Amino acid sequence: MPRKSTRLTFAVLATGAGVFSMLQSLIAPALPTVQHALDTSQSTATWVMTAYLLSASVFTPILGRVGDLIGKKRTLVAVLVAVLLGCLLAALAPTIGVLIVARVVQGIGGALFPLSFGIIRDEFAANRVSPSISNLSAVIAAGGGVGMVAAGPVVSALGYRWLFWIPVGIVAVTALIALRYVPESPSRAEGRVNWLGAVLLSAWLVALLLPLSQAGQWGWGSARVIGLFAAAVVLFALWLLAESRSRSPLIDLRVMRLPAVWTTNTAALLFGAGMYSIWSFLPGFVQTPSSAGYGFGASVTASGLLMLPMLIAMFVSGILSGRLEPVLGAKKLLTTGAALGAVACGFLALWHDEQWQIAFVSGVFGLGIGLAFASMANLIVGSVPAEQTGAATGMNANIRTIGGSIGAAVTSVLVTGHLQPSGLPYASGYTHGFTLLALLCLAAALAALLVPVQRANRMSRVPRAAAHDHEVSRTDQETVAPGVRG
Repeated sequence: MPRKSTRLTFAVLATGAGVFSMLQSLIAPALPTVQHALDTSQSTATWVMTAYLLSASVFTPILGRVGDLIGKKRTLVAVLVAVLLGCLLAALAPTIGVLIVARVVQGIGGALFPLSFGIIRDEFAANRVSPSISNLSAVIAAGGGVGMVAAGPVVSALGYRWLFWIPVGIVAVTALIALRYVPESPSRAEGRVNWLGAVLLSAWLVALLLPLSQAGQWGWGSARVIGLFAAAVVLFALWLLAESRSRSPLIDLRVMRLPAVWTTNTAALLFGAGMYSIWSFLPGFVQTPSSAGYGFGASVTASGLLMLPMLIAMFVSGILSGRLEPVLGAKKLLTTGAALGAVACGFLALWHDEQWQIAFVSGVFGLGIGLAFASMANLIVGSVPAEQTGAATGMNANIRTIGGSIGAAVTSVLVTGHLQPSGLPYASGYTHGFTLLALLCLAAALAALLVPVQRANRMSRVPRAAAHDHEVSRTDQETVAPGVRG
């Protein structure tokens, strides 16, 4: 296979990233089934999700940086093998403890996102970088939707273990093709892995995300939650200090301070809060028995079908964004995507009495997700030096995940803060939660307006040592900066 055969390379990257994205949401609807099958408690079963979240948050930026240093193709294959082993272990897991360990191993696959973006930037022609990143982002976004839609039918027909057996075969073939045909990227960063920075980054991420995901069970005022939040602040400060003094930082803070980077990351934090919360709470809303005064008593399969318009819309809009970006620019698409999320959540707070209303609103939100995902990736890739692509896009994905954890935690407080005698939330809890998500998406749109526009001829040729001096000119009309070969 010649080096210029980018179609097969893209197919490999899209398959790997899509499977990982699917694994994020695939298990959530099946948690009650897993809990019963493995004879465990609900609180223990939730660690199947928490372990995956924490693992992905730790490995995504670290292995993105490793790929920048030792080679993105080599790291990509290793990560695919890890995902394969994690899925195999999960499919065979005899106990909940083994399943949780398997989910930790699967979480290593979070690095597929930054590695894939970096390989596209290094290997594809400059005029194909932006559309390819948009297409890959569409696949990543749609992967999460596929998980929500497919979980019910797979569990009903085959059993929950097939949620992992199916990815085993797909990832095995993908890893073999990647090993044989994906070229090694010529662009390499100088230096070495800053292991102190990696340990501190892992520590503050765990200290932040763990209480956010478990506060509903531990109690927001518990010593564990307060202590972990305090530890997160201290560890974050130590990480900043260590990275600023390192000759080979894990995350170059000068790059993170670039105007286009920090504004895009701010939008990612806020939009992630709205997006992940919708994925978490909208299925529960439609599955609530109508005796609660709302909801439709839908099954897992039926609730997944109500999410189908979101899946279709996010994929279509993600693909279209690659065609629209040369005309409108990534900044406008990100602003539009976040605004569509705000409109969808606003309508949902007021307009949720019929199933077709839920389907329509989910479709609108899906349009926003597709536009926002593609735009964030392109803005980051178009703003950082080539040797920082993996680390920078890894942090962007992480920041989106952190936003999702914060949004889900706060929404959970609003939804479950006051319960009916039956134990179900009041309708007002969901209304307040959806209103909050509308405000978060609106704030993301406002943050996107602050993203400076870029000049294509300055993209990615900025030396790392001078990254903090890189100024992006402001003009009335945005120019796309799709990337150049390393």
